Amino acid sequence: MTTHAVESEGPPLSLLEKAAKVLSAFQTAQPRLTLTEVVQRSGLPRSSAHRILDQLVQQRWLEREGRDYRLGIGMLELGAMAAHHNRLRRAALPHLHALHESTGHLVHLTVLDGTEVVYLERIGGSHDHGVPSRVGGRQPAYCTAAGKAILAFSDATLVEPVIRHGLRPRTPRTITRPESFRGELARVRERGVAFDYEEGFQGVFCVAAPLRGAGRAIASISVCGNGAHRELERIAPAVLGCARSVWQAMFGPGRRTRKRTESTPPLPTAGVPQPAMDNMMSWLRFSEWM
Repeated sequence: MTTHAVESEGPPLSLLEKAAKVLSAFQTAQPRLTLTEVVQRSGLPRSSAHRILDQLVQQRWLEREGRDYRLGIGMLELGAMAAHHNRLRRAALPHLHALHESTGHLVHLTVLDGTEVVYLERIGGSHDHGVPSRVGGRQPAYCTAAGKAILAFSDATLVEPVIRHGLRPRTPRTITRPESFRGELARVRERGVAFDYEEGFQGVFCVAAPLRGAGRAIASISVCGNGAHRELERIAPAVLGCARSVWQAMFGPGRRTRKRTESTPPLPTAGVPQPAMDNMMSWLRFSEWM
Protein backbone atom coordinates (compact mmCIF):
# COMPACT_ATOMS: atom_id res chain seq x y z
CA MET A 1 0.00 0.00 0.00
CA THR A 2 1.36 3.37 -0.99
CA THR A 3 1.97 5.76 1.88
CA HIS A 4 0.84 9.34 1.42
CA ALA A 5 1.53 12.29 3.66
CA VAL A 6 -0.25 15.58 3.68
CA GLU A 7 1.59 18.74 4.72
CA SER A 8 -0.11 20.59 7.56
CA GLU A 9 -2.19 23.63 6.82
CA GLY A 10 -0.46 26.98 6.98
CA PRO A 11 2.23 28.72 4.97
CA PRO A 12 3.98 26.39 2.50
CA LEU A 13 7.29 25.02 3.73
CA SER A 14 10.46 26.32 2.14
CA LEU A 15 12.89 23.90 0.51
CA LEU A 16 15.24 24.34 3.46
CA GLU A 17 12.50 23.48 5.94
CA LYS A 18 11.58 20.39 3.93
CA ALA A 19 15.22 19.27 3.83
CA ALA A 20 15.44 19.79 7.61
CA LYS A 21 12.38 17.58 8.09
CA VAL A 22 13.94 14.86 5.96
CA LEU A 23 17.24 14.99 7.87
CA SER A 24 15.40 15.05 11.20
CA ALA A 25 13.79 11.75 10.23
CA PHE A 26 17.19 10.13 10.77
CA GLN A 27 17.29 11.15 14.46
CA THR A 28 16.62 7.61 15.52
CA ALA A 29 18.46 4.52 16.67
CA GLN A 30 17.59 2.96 13.30
CA PRO A 31 20.53 3.87 11.01
CA ARG A 32 18.74 3.13 7.72
CA LEU A 33 15.38 4.34 6.48
CA THR A 34 13.37 3.58 3.36
CA LEU A 35 11.54 6.24 1.39
CA THR A 36 8.28 5.13 2.99
CA GLU A 37 9.75 5.51 6.48
CA VAL A 38 11.12 8.98 5.66
CA VAL A 39 7.66 10.00 4.43
CA GLN A 40 6.07 8.72 7.63
CA ARG A 41 8.57 10.45 9.89
CA SER A 42 8.80 13.75 8.02
CA GLY A 43 5.14 14.20 7.13
CA LEU A 44 6.10 15.29 3.60
CA PRO A 45 4.43 14.12 0.41
CA ARG A 46 6.14 11.13 -1.13
CA SER A 47 7.22 13.03 -4.27
CA SER A 48 8.77 15.86 -2.22
CA ALA A 49 10.57 13.47 0.12
CA HIS A 50 11.94 11.46 -2.80
CA ARG A 51 13.21 14.56 -4.61
CA ILE A 52 14.90 15.94 -1.49
CA LEU A 53 16.47 12.57 -0.65
CA ASP A 54 18.03 12.45 -4.12
CA GLN A 55 19.42 15.97 -3.73
CA LEU A 56 20.87 15.17 -0.29
CA VAL A 57 22.54 12.07 -1.72
CA GLN A 58 24.13 14.21 -4.45
CA GLN A 59 25.48 16.57 -1.76
CA ARG A 60 26.92 13.57 0.22
CA TRP A 61 24.73 14.41 3.22
CA LEU A 62 23.00 11.07 2.74
CA GLU A 63 24.02 7.77 1.17
CA ARG A 64 21.80 5.29 -0.62
CA GLU A 65 22.15 1.53 -0.58
CA GLY A 66 19.42 -0.18 -2.57
CA ARG A 67 16.11 1.06 -1.16
CA ASP A 68 17.66 2.33 2.08
CA TYR A 69 19.07 5.74 2.98
CA ARG A 70 21.48 6.61 5.77
CA LEU A 71 23.52 9.62 6.91
CA GLY A 72 26.43 10.29 4.57
CA ILE A 73 30.04 11.30 5.06
CA GLY A 74 29.21 14.98 4.48
CA MET A 75 26.92 15.00 7.51
CA LEU A 76 29.49 13.11 9.59
CA GLU A 77 32.14 15.69 8.68
CA LEU A 78 29.90 18.55 9.79
CA GLY A 79 29.06 16.77 13.03
CA ALA A 80 32.71 16.01 13.73
CA MET A 81 33.67 19.61 13.06
CA ALA A 82 30.98 20.92 15.40
CA ALA A 83 31.99 18.44 18.12
CA HIS A 84 35.65 19.36 17.87
CA HIS A 85 34.94 23.09 17.83
CA ASN A 86 32.83 22.68 20.96
CA ARG A 87 35.56 20.68 22.66
CA LEU A 88 38.16 23.27 21.70
CA ARG A 89 36.00 26.13 22.96
CA ARG A 90 35.24 24.39 26.28
CA ALA A 91 38.92 23.65 26.89
CA ALA A 92 39.98 27.19 25.99
CA LEU A 93 37.28 29.23 27.72
CA PRO A 94 38.73 29.48 31.27
CA HIS A 95 42.18 30.31 29.86
CA LEU A 96 40.73 32.96 27.54
CA HIS A 97 38.96 34.62 30.47
CA ALA A 98 42.20 34.59 32.48
CA LEU A 99 44.08 36.14 29.56
CA HIS A 100 41.47 38.87 29.24
CA GLU A 101 41.67 39.61 32.97
CA SER A 102 45.47 39.81 32.91
CA THR A 103 45.76 41.98 29.80
CA GLY A 104 42.57 44.04 29.91
CA HIS A 105 42.14 43.61 26.15
CA LEU A 106 39.86 41.69 23.81
CA VAL A 107 40.70 37.98 23.43
CA HIS A 108 39.81 35.76 20.44
CA LEU A 109 39.88 32.04 19.72
CA THR A 110 40.00 31.43 15.96
CA VAL A 111 40.35 28.62 13.43
CA LEU A 112 41.28 28.67 9.76
CA ASP A 113 38.64 27.87 7.14
CA GLY A 114 39.99 28.20 3.61
CA THR A 115 41.34 31.71 3.17
CA GLU A 116 39.57 33.12 6.23
CA VAL A 117 39.68 32.86 10.00
CA VAL A 118 36.48 32.12 11.93
CA TYR A 119 36.00 33.46 15.46
CA LEU A 120 34.92 30.65 17.80
CA GLU A 121 35.04 32.87 20.91
CA ARG A 122 35.33 36.54 21.79
CA ILE A 123 36.06 37.63 25.38
CA GLY A 124 35.87 41.35 26.05
CA GLY A 125 33.86 44.23 27.40
CA SER A 126 31.90 47.15 26.02
CA HIS A 127 35.08 49.22 25.67
CA ASP A 128 36.25 46.78 22.97
CA HIS A 129 33.53 47.82 20.53
CA GLY A 130 36.14 49.36 18.22
CA VAL A 131 37.39 45.88 17.22
CA PRO A 132 35.00 44.62 14.50
CA SER A 133 34.69 40.95 15.45
CA ARG A 134 31.91 38.62 16.60
CA VAL A 135 31.51 34.93 17.39
CA GLY A 136 30.98 33.15 14.09
CA GLY A 137 32.34 36.11 12.14
CA ARG A 138 35.04 35.87 9.53
CA GLN A 139 38.04 37.92 8.44
CA PRO A 140 40.69 37.37 5.75
CA ALA A 141 43.52 35.32 7.22
CA TYR A 142 46.36 37.24 5.57
CA CYS A 143 45.74 40.55 7.36
CA THR A 144 45.05 39.29 10.89
CA ALA A 145 47.50 38.19 13.55
CA ALA A 146 45.25 35.18 14.22
CA GLY A 147 45.42 34.08 10.59
CA LYS A 148 49.15 34.61 10.24
CA ALA A 149 49.80 32.62 13.44
CA ILE A 150 48.00 29.61 11.92
CA LEU A 151 49.38 29.98 8.39
CA ALA A 152 52.97 30.28 9.62
CA PHE A 153 52.69 26.74 11.00
CA SER A 154 50.70 25.24 8.12
CA ASP A 155 51.51 23.41 4.90
CA ALA A 156 52.05 25.29 1.67
CA THR A 157 48.80 23.66 0.52
CA LEU A 158 47.01 25.99 2.94
CA VAL A 159 49.24 29.05 2.52
CA GLU A 160 49.38 29.25 -1.27
CA PRO A 161 45.59 29.37 -1.81
CA VAL A 162 45.48 32.37 0.54
CA ILE A 163 48.10 34.14 -1.60
CA ARG A 164 46.42 33.17 -4.88
CA HIS A 165 43.11 34.48 -3.56
CA GLY A 166 44.70 37.90 -3.36
CA LEU A 167 46.39 40.01 -0.71
CA ARG A 168 44.15 43.03 -1.15
CA PRO A 169 45.02 46.19 0.79
CA ARG A 170 42.67 46.73 3.71
CA THR A 171 44.73 49.59 5.14
CA PRO A 172 47.99 51.33 4.14
CA ARG A 173 49.80 48.78 6.36
CA THR A 174 48.40 45.59 4.78
CA ILE A 175 51.07 43.25 3.40
CA THR A 176 50.11 42.86 -0.26
CA ARG A 177 53.20 41.36 -1.95
CA PRO A 178 53.41 37.53 -1.92
CA GLU A 179 57.13 37.42 -1.17
CA SER A 180 56.74 39.94 1.65
CA PHE A 181 53.89 37.86 3.07
CA ARG A 182 55.96 34.66 2.96
CA GLY A 183 58.76 36.56 4.71
CA GLU A 184 56.29 37.68 7.37
CA LEU A 185 55.26 34.07 8.00
CA ALA A 186 58.93 33.13 8.36
CA ARG A 187 59.32 35.83 11.03
CA VAL A 188 56.25 34.48 12.82
CA ARG A 189 57.89 31.05 12.95
CA GLU A 190 61.06 32.59 14.39
CA ARG A 191 59.21 34.58 17.07
CA GLY A 192 56.50 32.02 17.81
CA VAL A 193 53.83 34.75 17.68
CA ALA A 194 52.26 36.95 15.00
CA PHE A 195 51.61 40.68 15.14
CA ASP A 196 49.05 42.81 13.35
CA TYR A 197 49.86 46.52 13.28
CA GLU A 198 46.71 47.96 11.69
CA GLU A 199 46.90 45.54 8.76
CA GLY A 200 43.20 44.70 8.80
CA PHE A 201 41.64 47.77 10.40
CA GLN A 202 43.08 51.16 11.19
CA GLY A 203 43.58 51.68 14.90
CA VAL A 204 43.38 47.93 15.72
CA PHE A 205 46.52 46.11 16.91
CA CYS A 206 46.78 42.39 17.72
CA VAL A 207 49.19 39.68 18.79
CA ALA A 208 48.41 35.98 18.29
CA ALA A 209 49.94 32.61 19.15
CA PRO A 210 49.25 29.33 17.34
CA LEU A 211 47.59 26.45 19.14
CA ARG A 212 49.87 23.55 18.27
CA GLY A 213 52.22 20.86 19.47
CA ALA A 214 55.08 19.72 17.25
CA GLY A 215 52.94 19.75 14.13
CA ARG A 216 50.77 22.24 12.35
CA ALA A 217 48.53 24.75 14.07
CA ILE A 218 44.88 23.84 14.62
CA ALA A 219 43.78 27.27 15.89
CA SER A 220 45.13 30.50 17.35
CA ILE A 221 44.57 32.73 20.36
CA SER A 222 44.90 36.48 19.99
CA VAL A 223 44.69 39.68 22.01
CA CYS A 224 43.48 42.80 20.21
CA GLY A 225 42.76 46.39 21.10
CA ASN A 226 42.55 49.95 19.92
CA GLY A 227 45.83 51.71 20.49
CA ALA A 228 47.41 48.59 22.00
CA HIS A 229 50.54 48.78 19.84
CA ARG A 230 52.76 49.87 22.73
CA GLU A 231 51.78 46.76 24.73
CA LEU A 232 51.98 44.00 22.13
CA GLU A 233 55.56 42.97 22.91
CA ARG A 234 54.76 42.87 26.62
CA ILE A 235 51.54 40.90 26.06
CA ALA A 236 53.05 38.35 23.64
CA PRO A 237 54.47 35.94 26.30
CA ALA A 238 51.07 35.81 28.04
CA VAL A 239 49.34 34.95 24.76
CA LEU A 240 51.88 32.23 24.02
CA GLY A 241 51.49 30.84 27.54
CA CYS A 242 47.71 30.79 27.14
CA ALA A 243 48.01 28.79 23.91
CA ARG A 244 50.23 26.24 25.65
CA SER A 245 47.77 25.92 28.53
CA VAL A 246 44.85 25.32 26.18
CA TRP A 247 46.83 22.69 24.27
CA GLN A 248 47.66 20.86 27.48
CA ALA A 249 44.04 21.07 28.61
CA MET A 250 42.97 19.37 25.38
CA PHE A 251 45.72 16.82 24.79
CA GLY A 252 47.83 16.59 27.96
CA PRO A 253 51.62 16.80 28.03
CA GLY A 254 51.90 14.19 25.28
CA ARG A 255 55.12 12.71 23.95
CA ARG A 256 57.77 13.99 21.60
CA THR A 257 57.34 12.74 18.08
CA ARG A 258 60.30 11.00 16.50
CA LYS A 259 60.08 12.81 13.21
CA ARG A 260 59.03 16.41 12.61
CA THR A 261 57.13 17.51 9.55
CA GLU A 262 59.72 19.23 7.35
CA SER A 263 57.34 21.97 6.24
CA THR A 264 56.55 22.91 9.85
CA PRO A 265 59.47 24.39 11.81
CA PRO A 266 59.39 23.84 15.61
CA LEU A 267 58.05 26.53 17.90
CA PRO A 268 61.16 28.29 19.24
CA THR A 269 60.14 28.01 22.89
CA ALA A 270 60.61 25.11 25.28
CA GLY A 271 57.92 23.30 27.19
CA VAL A 272 55.26 22.97 24.48
CA PRO A 273 53.46 19.58 24.39
CA GLN A 274 54.57 17.58 21.40
CA PRO A 275 51.81 15.35 19.91
CA ALA A 276 51.71 15.94 16.17
CA MET A 277 48.53 17.51 14.84
CA ASP A 278 47.47 18.44 11.33
CA ASN A 279 45.51 21.57 10.58
CA MET A 280 42.10 21.00 12.10
CA MET A 281 40.07 21.56 8.97
CA SER A 282 42.10 18.99 6.98
CA TRP A 283 42.08 16.62 9.93
CA LEU A 284 38.30 16.67 10.14
CA ARG A 285 37.86 16.52 6.38
CA PHE A 286 39.45 13.06 6.38
CA SER A 287 37.24 12.04 9.30
CA GLU A 288 40.16 11.12 11.57
CA TRP A 289 38.31 12.71 14.45
CA MET A 290 35.52 10.18 14.02
